[in-house]
Amino acid sequence: MPRPPAAHELIATDFMPTLYLVPAPLDFGCEAQAPLQDALPLGTLQAAARLTHWVCENAKSARAYLKRIDAVVPLAAPLQAQAIHELPREVHKKGDHDGAPAPAAIAALLAPLREGHDMGLLSEAGMPAVADPGSSVVRAAHEAGAAVVPLVGPISILLTLAASGLNGQNFAFVGYLPQDAEARRTRIRELETLALRTGQTQLFIETPYRNAALLQALIQTLQHHTRLAVASGLTLPAMQVRSQSVKAWRTAPTLAEERLPAVFAIGR
Repeated sequence: MPRPPAAHELIATDFMPTLYLVPAPLDFGCEAQAPLQDALPLGTLQAAARLTHWVCENAKSARAYLKRIDAVVPLAAPLQAQAIHELPREVHKKGDHDGAPAPAAIAALLAPLREGHDMGLLSEAGMPAVADPGSSVVRAAHEAGAAVVPLVGPISILLTLAASGLNGQNFAFVGYLPQDAEARRTRIRELETLALRTGQTQLFIETPYRNAALLQALIQTLQHHTRLAVASGLTLPAMQVRSQSVKAWRTAPTLAEERLPAVFAIGR
């Protein structure tokens, strides 16, 4: 019985150009970084090291990540020779949907793919196109007739869900909550009502320096029996996952490290 291919062997047959979705470690922006091989399988690092054409959120952070890969698995081309192109700025402001960006702008980024080169898609942390930009690139690759291969790596939303004890059979990721205090309270109540009525776990995120404000808003707004889970610093030595009733949160309403990347979840 033939063995299944390893991640670095997942090259499409008949020389079909392939877009690889390359996950990045979850320590972006953190002072401490975990060893790369602790967060990502060797096969993923080997597959990434073979690529020389990239689409990314930020070229600077992409180069920093490739430098870390090179320390584990030598890159196929020197860092200076890697072709790295950023997604259009409007993607960061408006997202990948509802007509932004223009399809032509994304198609231009995939010119190497149409020329027969494999390419990689990178976000700054986690899996590209999941809670991060990149879905427009994936759609364009499909429309160009290329293969799309997601590589194995950490996804903070799923790690949080698995560790939360909340409903993992029915859940939704809703992105960021409003920054305005009253609008945020209204949104929290809407999500809580949905979670308690349907059993659907609601997951969301915040910029790390606003984690404390969001946590306080959740504790003050949610009903005492609602379950609140917060996972911060996932895959890092300072990782913390707390999942308990809001009533219990009110006895210790802070996180050990408030400025680490975090995912929040509520449910019953």
